[in-house]
Amino acid sequence: MAIDYAAQFNRRITSQSQPIPGSTQTPNSAGGYTWQVDDWTRLDRFLILGAEGGTYHIGERELVKENHDALVRCIQADGVRALNRIVEISDSGRAPKNDPAIFALALVAAHGNAETKALVSREISKVCRIGTHLFHFAQYVNALRGWGRGLRKTVGRWYVTREADDLAFQVVKYQQRDGWSHGDLLRLAHPKAPSLEHQTIFRWILSGANGLGERTVTRRVQGEPRVAKYDEVGALPKFIAAVEQARRATTKAEVVSLITAHNLPREAIPTQWLNEPGVWDALLQHMPTTAMLRNLGKMTSLDLIKPLSDAAKLVVARLSDEQVLQRARIHPLAVLIAEKVYAQGHGEKGGLKWQPVSKIIDALDAAFYATFRNVEPCGKPVLLALDVSGSMEFSRIAGSCLTAREASAALALVTAATEPECEIIAFSAPAGGGFGGMHGGGEPGITRVQLSPRMRLDDVIKRIDTIPIGGTDCALPMIWARREKLSVAGFITYTDSETWAGDIHPAQALRQYRGEFVPDAKAVVVGMTSNGFTLADPDDRGMLDVVGFDASVPAVITDFLRS
Repeated sequence: MAIDYAAQFNRRITSQSQPIPGSTQTPNSAGGYTWQVDDWTRLDRFLILGAEGGTYHIGERELVKENHDALVRCIQADGVRALNRIVEISDSGRAPKNDPAIFALALVAAHGNAETKALVSREISKVCRIGTHLFHFAQYVNALRGWGRGLRKTVGRWYVTREADDLAFQVVKYQQRDGWSHGDLLRLAHPKAPSLEHQTIFRWILSGANGLGERTVTRRVQGEPRVAKYDEVGALPKFIAAVEQARRATTKAEVVSLITAHNLPREAIPTQWLNEPGVWDALLQHMPTTAMLRNLGKMTSLDLIKPLSDAAKLVVARLSDEQVLQRARIHPLAVLIAEKVYAQGHGEKGGLKWQPVSKIIDALDAAFYATFRNVEPCGKPVLLALDVSGSMEFSRIAGSCLTAREASAALALVTAATEPECEIIAFSAPAGGGFGGMHGGGEPGITRVQLSPRMRLDDVIKRIDTIPIGGTDCALPMIWARREKLSVAGFITYTDSETWAGDIHPAQALRQYRGEFVPDAKAVVVGMTSNGFTLADPDDRGMLDVVGFDASVPAVITDFLRS
């Protein structure tokens, strides 16, 4: 019997369980074949998406290890480039969480050359912007290497380069984390106080009377840190003196007066006063935007935030101010998480419950779109394709309460809100390949999603949750557009790239579509996890791989489709 060589070596139609002949495809974690992203792309994905929770096919430990190895290769190849990228993404607020950037900075401190390590000292405050960040850095470094003189100097620099007023605020608001306190770090680094004000703050931290200086390192560093001693130089700064007064306060009026006069943060207020609406009202007046988002439920549960209240009006006004959102580096994901949690009327943990205020939900919805930068329409027909497979339901975005499945729908709405010609579909495939939802329902393989940018995000998430879950076939959007004879200039696929179930690769399906309908049709793959795979053929200039929930991505997609 003659061999069908065309069937054995077909570059135009190849099952996703096999590599495209002659390509550089490698197996992905689901058993299909995709392209491996390079280490620098992996660096970007990690900085923005992290590796918390792993993915459906890769455990958290393995995913962290894979990213760690890729980051180390980048640092060893060009440490200055790697450090600059870490600082750029962290300092610009493009990532949902800062922890991956802090971990990457610790890797530079551990694996960089002498020039790069010296730059870490100069740039640390751009990545470790608050006390909690510094504690994370100390913990990561402690797990990676020993504490040499240069690293102690780097930590000390964080304290001495801050203005005294800012340092006082930092040591009060961010007192300890990961088993570290400011007293631990001062004893370790022994920085020379640049002013009398700094010396007074250092002495207060180490005195023990403030409650900050007596905590010890949970995971003790090798060797005993030197003892830091600072002479008494005078009265405490007014802000810290107010904190001490608040600790001794016996009436609510006294606490409110101190908050109002000195802008004390919640962390400076004794626990017994944190169920008083009047105390929260005083805190809200100057509360940072990020803290406000975290405490919306608490303030609503106390009836401080309620329909037509002054507090509700203040929250709405702040969420409607784009400049306030930008100055506070509010990331779209933070707003999306706040809206999901607030709209459901209870926290993800604990027993706190509240009755959501519709005006607050509407304001959060509008703030989500406002946190994306300079998004303009490409003015061409666009198909937004949401991967709703089982692996997308399992993966969490940056370790948040949002699945990649939910977050991709919200992210797609940013493009839908700006594009006059836009269609949104969801796709999945059964475990055995071909078309059809694993659990039935909807159109086979493709579900037309009736989503509108005028819908509230909490309603969008609920609607996405009703779509049947199946396997992953990322060629379905192009197959469907070809079958429906649609004119599509740009396919935008939101996926984890764990495609495996189809009879043709997405890149091949795109070429087929180009051959019959739109010759210059482009495809953008929006990666929703920090694994090492992509559907985008690196040799195809009409395909682009980007990182999901990078705040700059919608603008990048528009520029690519318009070019």
